[in-house]
Amino acid sequence: MHTPAPMVMGIVFSPLGLVLVFTAAITPQWREGQARLGVAAPGSPPRSGGAKGSGSGVRSGSVEALLLLRSDGLWESCLQVAHSELKQCWPVAGSYQRDPRVRLAQSLVLSSLFLCGTGIVLACIGVRCWTDVPLRGLAASGGLLVVLAGLLSLTALGVYTHNLRRLGEDPGQATSNPRYPLLSLHPAGSLYFGWLGSCLQVLGGGALLFSFKMPKLPNCPKLPACHECRSCPGINNKPEAEVYDISC
Repeated sequence: MHTPAPMVMGIVFSPLGLVLVFTAAITPQWREGQARLGVAAPGSPPRSGGAKGSGSGVRSGSVEALLLLRSDGLWESCLQVAHSELKQCWPVAGSYQRDPRVRLAQSLVLSSLFLCGTGIVLACIGVRCWTDVPLRGLAASGGLLVVLAGLLSLTALGVYTHNLRRLGEDPGQATSNPRYPLLSLHPAGSLYFGWLGSCLQVLGGGALLFSFKMPKLPNCPKLPACHECRSCPGINNKPEAEVYDISC
């Protein structure tokens, strides 16, 4: 018996969605921001005052603008100077880590990964490509878990995206330090990986759910294997059908 097309679709899409969601979870590019920071160049020559006879010299150094790139994920944040190899990453901390929306996204993503992995294992056992009759109920149960995993990750992504610019916001930090660079935050690549992986999880799990319906079996072919004919429902339900015992 060939593996049904919905099962094949579910077995292909579900692991692919799991890999994409896992990649999004461990990468720190859920949101990105950039800010220009003015820094005086070292060794800049002093310039004399404008008034003649003024003895005091005013140091007017040239100012270099550094472009800082900041990226935040669920468990890691990074800071990099543009057009250079200077980059530093650290675990999320401070008000961003304590934000309840970030904690909610973390728990939902972890639950999604666990459910999706469990569903894929059940689906693989249920499909049983190495035998004739798949366990459709077990495969459909795995598909249900995969769909739930996709919905959980979609919820996490929705909450994070909706509050992206307000996560970890600390108004007192910017007012107390006017030199603190303001970041223009926007969605980053990890969010897109997460959205794609979640949609694939829902599609794959839905395809496995369609395999729950038992197809109509055709009449058992005339094969020398007598045990296959005895297990065929179409033959057993017909009293007029003749079953021959043939030594295999």
